Amino acid sequence: MPHTDSQTSEVYDELRVPVAVTDDAILRVKEMIVSGELKPGDRLPREADLAERLGLSRNSLREAVKALSLVRVLDVRQGDGTYVSSLRADDLLGALSFVLDLHRGEDSVLEVLQVRRILEPAAAAMAAQRIDPDEVVKLRTLCDAAESAKSVEELVEHDLEFHRAIAQCSGNAYLAQLLDTLAGPTVRVRIWRGITQSNAVDRTVAEHRAIVDALAAHQPELARSWSTVHVAGVEQWLSDLA
Repeated sequence: MPHTDSQTSEVYDELRVPVAVTDDAILRVKEMIVSGELKPGDRLPREADLAERLGLSRNSLREAVKALSLVRVLDVRQGDGTYVSSLRADDLLGALSFVLDLHRGEDSVLEVLQVRRILEPAAAAMAAQRIDPDEVVKLRTLCDAAESAKSVEELVEHDLEFHRAIAQCSGNAYLAQLLDTLAGPTVRVRIWRGITQSNAVDRTVAEHRAIVDALAAHQPELARSWSTVHVAGVEQWLSDLA
């Protein structure tokens, strides 16, 4: 049986969907989520019904769903349907972690450190306003562990946990997850600095203790200042190597 004009059109649509059309489809679905029409956990209408409702071809909608599933906004369950994800920070920021893993050059790491220098002091200032005694004890314990670390790698592990704990004390889940994601690309730089810079270990521990003291005293601006000095030290060291 020969193809009808509409069937032929659908075949061409399957072969190539203009980027602009796919972007438009993504925006349409995004608007439904942002407006609250689709909520976390909701199942999307049938593909044919949703495409007709939004005035899109089924293929452009399909490409939009693929794109949104890659960044974990949508959850495609084979044989079940497509659902809006939890939209939690740790899920949505997974795509950023993937992007950062692809860009591990010196310039990229330096840019990540620059972003950390902006965000980490803000997290420390927020933490200083709400930290409790138990959290202070945990941070001091991490400082003690770092001071007795038997290797640079062990020191860096304690360093990562220290910064993660402060971010969590900020009370902002999105900020904490973002900072945790940004920490990954800087691990090798931290280890290399610990190996090559003679006073790196002592300096790291001393700055950590200064940050904790500011947090324990509930002094946001002092915590912000010490955090800035701490992150800027690694950034400056890397810049000097360039």
